[in-house]
Amino acid sequence: MAAHLVWDWNGTLLDDFALVAAATSTVITGAGGLDVDPDTHRARFRRPIIEYYGELLGRPLTPEEFVKLDEQFHSDYRVRLPGCQLSLGASEALSSWRGTQSLLSMWHHRELVPLVDTFGLTPHFARVDGLRRPSEDSKRPFLVAHLEALSIDGPDCVLIGDSVDDALAAAAVGARCVLYSKGFTARSALEAVGVPVADSLADAIAIASTD
Repeated sequence: MAAHLVWDWNGTLLDDFALVAAATSTVITGAGGLDVDPDTHRARFRRPIIEYYGELLGRPLTPEEFVKLDEQFHSDYRVRLPGCQLSLGASEALSSWRGTQSLLSMWHHRELVPLVDTFGLTPHFARVDGLRRPSEDSKRPFLVAHLEALSIDGPDCVLIGDSVDDALAAAAVGARCVLYSKGFTARSALEAVGVPVADSLADAIAIASTD
């Protein structure tokens, strides 16, 4: 079993998929595109997000255009966020891990920290990191910095997340990865990465706990 577990936040511990899909649809329809239903979002979401938005709109976006759409997305998301809950089994999964744990999110650090604390989860984590600078790119460099801050080597940890990008980030540092199928990404896309896929957080912990 790996000594340390790195959790993803959005779509993994936090059940905010419906919020993200709704906010994305608001942004895309406002920019002249078609409504984005949850199934479409789960099937097509990818990073870089500028390319995902461009695909949905059927045209490439300029960086300036994307910045405006990204601001609109976050504004709409924040309005919906107060009604959001943890994913099913999140608290139990956190309590069942036998090693150390940390949290690495692509959500803004200044908003992430108090939100995690609101749910009473802070004591579980040796470190909580969100974005401290704007980024729509891979989680890889942030995972590298996160583990360096913890003085943990990649092969000594496992990451539980809900996206292809989580698996790629883990692979880049030599960490194991378990992907959660109830988050932002279609199960078929997760399975194509070649790492274990779990349908519950309890199952994700069980897989992560194996050698």
